[in-house]
Amino acid sequence: MKWLLPEYIEDMLPAEAMRIETLRRRILDLFFKEKYEFVIPPLLEYMDSLLTGTGHDLELRTFKVVDQLSGRMMGLRADITPQVARIDAHLLNRKGVTRLCYCGSVLHTRPAGPAATREPIQIGAEMFGEPGIAGDLEVQRLLCEALELAGAKRLRLDIGHVAVFRSIVQAAKVNGEHEAELFEALQKKDVPALREFTKGLSSSLKSALLMLPELYGGVDVIERAEKTLPAIPALKKALGTLRALAKACTVPASFDLAELRGYHYHSGVVFDAYCDGISGPVARGGRYDEVGKAFGRARPATGFSIDLRSLSSIKKKKK
Repeated sequence: MKWLLPEYIEDMLPAEAMRIETLRRRILDLFFKEKYEFVIPPLLEYMDSLLTGTGHDLELRTFKVVDQLSGRMMGLRADITPQVARIDAHLLNRKGVTRLCYCGSVLHTRPAGPAATREPIQIGAEMFGEPGIAGDLEVQRLLCEALELAGAKRLRLDIGHVAVFRSIVQAAKVNGEHEAELFEALQKKDVPALREFTKGLSSSLKSALLMLPELYGGVDVIERAEKTLPAIPALKKALGTLRALAKACTVPASFDLAELRGYHYHSGVVFDAYCDGISGPVARGGRYDEVGKAFGRARPATGFSIDLRSLSSIKKKKK
């Protein structure tokens, strides 16, 4: 049947298309009110540019094609955020804080979940040039406002910080392969494997890594971590950032010190947003200060992206 679409790819019929367009306009208007400027990156780029600064975190999710004009490999974007970082670092090249926003389709080689599409519509906001916690606070506040504006109910954030794990493995001076083994075990919260891979480490650093899978929950997680984890400066700074976010957060928040999503891409705070009516995260974000460096200009950066198609499904379920 020639008219069938590929798996996990579907048309948007009038009712869904209107819901998505209405949400798009509302959220972009909010971004514009907060002085975020709109950009439209291309759907495809050369692979070496598209994946710069993101490593293998996006490589497996990216469709690849050969450019008939140059013969070079090109990719259909799986995430718009790195493209916006390239625009800030390489094209705009401004001093001070720059706020940018975007909305467009991305393509994934595989769906993120059983009910997910391979063609999400991503809408987001990114802040460049603000290295302090003020940037993290602003983007989390803006995300919550956008989701509440869209009708999300019982909104909650799950917050982590990649520097917690990174500072411990750096203190332990483990090599790249060993770090990858620890990373995989921690991602799966595989304590037996983690115990095996921490053999040979000092008792304090071994205990710290074995404790990370248990450090999940409310603000008391931060208090427990401050009392029990090693007094590593970068680790103490990360916990201080999490404490400030907990104090300022306007919605319920949980903290997961073993959360390493985008570990090779993010450099600080990472967060997922959840709400009633959607099984997985409706939005994701975090700090990625190292990405601009790959484009020739080191630049503090933080932001978030919302899955607009998932968000629109809330309205559909209410009817």
